[in-house]
Amino acid sequence: MTDAIDPGPTAGGTRSIAIGTNTGTAISGDNAKVLNVSAGALRAPDKVPMPARLASLPRSPADPFVGREADLQLLGQALHLQGASVVTQAVYGLGGVGKSELALQYAARHAEVHPLIWWASAEDCELLHGALANLARRLEPAHALLGTTTADAAEWATQWLQCHSGWLLILDNVEDHATVAAFLGQVGRHGRVIMTTRRDINWRGSAKPLLLDVLTSGASVELLIRLVGSPDEAEALEYLAAELGYLPLALEQAGAYIAEQRITVAKYLMLLREKPAETFQGVDEGGQASRTIARVWDITLEAIRGKDPRAELLLRVMAYFAPDSIPRRLLGADASAADSVDKALGILASYSMITLDQQRIVMHRLVQAVLREQDNGLYGGIDHTKTPAATATRILTSAAPDGDPHTNIEIWPAWRELMPHIDALTRAINDDQATVETAALLAKSAFFASTQGEHNVALPQERRALAIAEARLGPHHPVVGTTLLNLGQTLTALGKPAEALPLLQRGLAITEAVHGPEHPDVAIGLSHLARTMTELGRAAEALPLRRRELAISEAAFAPDHPTVAIALNNLAGTLEALGKSAEALPLRERALAISEAAFGPDHPTVAIRLGNLAVTLTTLGRPADALPLHRRSLAISEAVLGSDHPELAARLNNLALTFDAMGKAAEALPLRERALTISEAAFGPDHPTIGVRLNNLAQTLNDLGKPAEALPLQQRALAISEAALGPSHPTIAVWLGNLAQTVDALGRAAEALPLRERALAISETALGPDHPDVAKGLLNLGGTLITMSRASEALPLLQRALPIIERALGPKHPIVAIALGNLAHAFQDLGQIGEALPLQERALAISEAALGSDHPQVATGLNNLAGTLAALGKAVEALPLQQRALAISEAALGSHHPVVAIRLNILAQTLDALGRPAETLPLLQRALAISEAALGPDHPDIAIRLSNLAHILKALDRKSEAVPLLQRALAISEAAQGPDHPTTAAIRRTLGLQKQR
Repeated sequence: MTDAIDPGPTAGGTRSIAIGTNTGTAISGDNAKVLNVSAGALRAPDKVPMPARLASLPRSPADPFVGREADLQLLGQALHLQGASVVTQAVYGLGGVGKSELALQYAARHAEVHPLIWWASAEDCELLHGALANLARRLEPAHALLGTTTADAAEWATQWLQCHSGWLLILDNVEDHATVAAFLGQVGRHGRVIMTTRRDINWRGSAKPLLLDVLTSGASVELLIRLVGSPDEAEALEYLAAELGYLPLALEQAGAYIAEQRITVAKYLMLLREKPAETFQGVDEGGQASRTIARVWDITLEAIRGKDPRAELLLRVMAYFAPDSIPRRLLGADASAADSVDKALGILASYSMITLDQQRIVMHRLVQAVLREQDNGLYGGIDHTKTPAATATRILTSAAPDGDPHTNIEIWPAWRELMPHIDALTRAINDDQATVETAALLAKSAFFASTQGEHNVALPQERRALAIAEARLGPHHPVVGTTLLNLGQTLTALGKPAEALPLLQRGLAITEAVHGPEHPDVAIGLSHLARTMTELGRAAEALPLRRRELAISEAAFAPDHPTVAIALNNLAGTLEALGKSAEALPLRERALAISEAAFGPDHPTVAIRLGNLAVTLTTLGRPADALPLHRRSLAISEAVLGSDHPELAARLNNLALTFDAMGKAAEALPLRERALTISEAAFGPDHPTIGVRLNNLAQTLNDLGKPAEALPLQQRALAISEAALGPSHPTIAVWLGNLAQTVDALGRAAEALPLRERALAISETALGPDHPDVAKGLLNLGGTLITMSRASEALPLLQRALPIIERALGPKHPIVAIALGNLAHAFQDLGQIGEALPLQERALAISEAALGSDHPQVATGLNNLAGTLAALGKAVEALPLQQRALAISEAALGSHHPVVAIRLNILAQTLDALGRPAETLPLLQRALAISEAALGPDHPDIAIRLSNLAHILKALDRKSEAVPLLQRALAISEAAQGPDHPTTAAIRRTLGLQKQR
């Protein structure tokens, strides 16, 4: 018995078919078609023609597209001006720089040139073969029908490219040279290839590389404006573009997010600075999350990690340095690790995460920001000494040079190289991440900044160093004491002595408790405290601190040690503040001798000592002796520091000061101008130092009789200082006083008055009512009131100023003599000449005792006393005083000094009062000649000299000679001081003229 035959599948329904009931080809479906392909039906690559138009691009080109026209042109030139038919152009750069976009834009713009444009992802061989296989299937559909393998289809596409010309192939995101090397060698000589890659590697002749950099600032802002549509926020957009490092993808992402969320640019900038990585995850709703910056770089980091985990760690460490010019030597300081560091750097550079040469590393700031924020998650909760930030701290600490930057100038270049990286590190880490090592690094950095005069840089570093040290070590640790002392010194340098004082007192107490009262560190604390006391107008209290500082230094060190020179120099400065320049002089001389022996004759410390000694000599009325010292100081500084160093500006300024004291303002002027130029180049146009330089230049212009030129300089100086220091800083009071002096010189005393009043208010508020600077403000305000014929209002101010100065500086200080003279002037203007006389006599006695009988200030005292005697009708007694004053001025300042002209003029007035005009005439003629030679023919003082000379000529019945002198005087005064100046009006009256309307 046999089995029943199986009939096979059965089917039901009116349109059903079944194998068992049909023969031949069975077709099912309403629109089914059949294509019979024989095994040999696949055409050869050379038999498949070039399509009329075939393009496969991943997306439409970006719009807007700005700032890349030059790169597109270079790309086109490289692709079309080469000898070979196949030209590969490797466009490489940092992720997000726009490599693929550049290729896409090129392809879109050249669609008419290339009938076939094919985009192939080429990150690895599998992706490349897949893209080529897809090309084969588009060119020859039989590949799909026959189920050709990817490898066979890719091979067919490669042969097709060999057989045809005019095509453009874009290999996107090439990771390795090996991935494309064989393919590039096969595709023949008839097409063109663009490769995009993050890798900066040696392409060994297979491609011409084109480095794609970030956009320019202008192009970045233009792109943001077109994306955001807010040209009114141009300034904020500039900040945003800079924060994004001008990276195109970041700019596009930011612009799209701002537009989508309808937030301000400032709001986005705040988000970006607070949380860069998180912000870059927040693309606009229609954006491609896979193209966000964080994701692009995560992919790159994963690839780097796979090649060498140390390279990723090194990248994370460098994220805490300044992005520009990271020295390679910092990372390879350990010789045993140098080779592995070089290898890691090579990998990072090949992925364009850094730019590398033999000396320097550059890293994009946005990469750094994202990596740092990632670190918060990667390293949170672990020992902070093992984080990338801690590693960066150790590297910079190890690189910080040993030695005192005040004296060891050879370490300056190393410090200047490290400073931006220390600043970047300490800005990047929070207080929880900071360690004692961080505090020490900040303190060292601040110390160097202070030696360079960059106290604004030092201040925040020292504040933070103190906070870290106190938190980690406790409030009584010696490191805390040292940090307090340094912070106090910086605050004093910035004009905040009241704020500095308690910090210095606390720092000194800690230092003494830890080290004992005779330790050299205690001398340092005493020095800082004494300086602050002096700045607070308490020089008398500072003096014993200075003496103790010197005693400790001499006991701790040899008598010719540089530290002893510092203490000598400091003591001399305090003595000078107390008006004891004669006592200061031998200390300055000894300090100079020690420094020369210790450092040699050409050291910058010697330049400082020379300058200090020269200033003392000038104060003692010996500017001619000071001049060669200043010149030598300047020559040393220029030779050692170069012609553009800011310290050189200080030397130039001191030399100019001595020239001014010698009445050589014309020689001082180019020095002032050069000092200003150097300082502006070093610090920028808005640094407080620029305010100092502008005021110095203005003072010299005033000496040259050019107050109209001085005025805008002082106004700019005031604006700079107010912006940098605030409107209530004591320096503002000084600048206001200088400005008022210039306005006074222009005959506008009414305008000067509110400036004087504001200056006094600032000084009283900032320094207290008993500070010497308050007394100076009172003296200046009183002087302006006297000029305005308001001596009764000036008198109580001047009476208040005198005891303040006496208490602060002692009753025998030279400034007390000046205050006495001003007070006497007020009494004299009020007709109380009897009260003025003893004040003038006391003023003269103080000046002679403090400064010596031959000092120029003594000549001023003699003249003032003579003037009071003359007002009392005692011209005969006044005459020998004026003659002596003339002799002192000529001996001290030279026979051609403008002050000598003033002395001659006053002496002539007394002779005239005594009825001796014939003796007066040669004195006035000589005074005029001196003034013209020293000040120029158009100085306002020339008008006064001419008027006085004309007066005597008229008295000698030589009126015809007098009139042209008066006419010339009127023209000078009107041009220099204006038609309403009191001097102009007086000359006009003498000529019998009315003011022209």
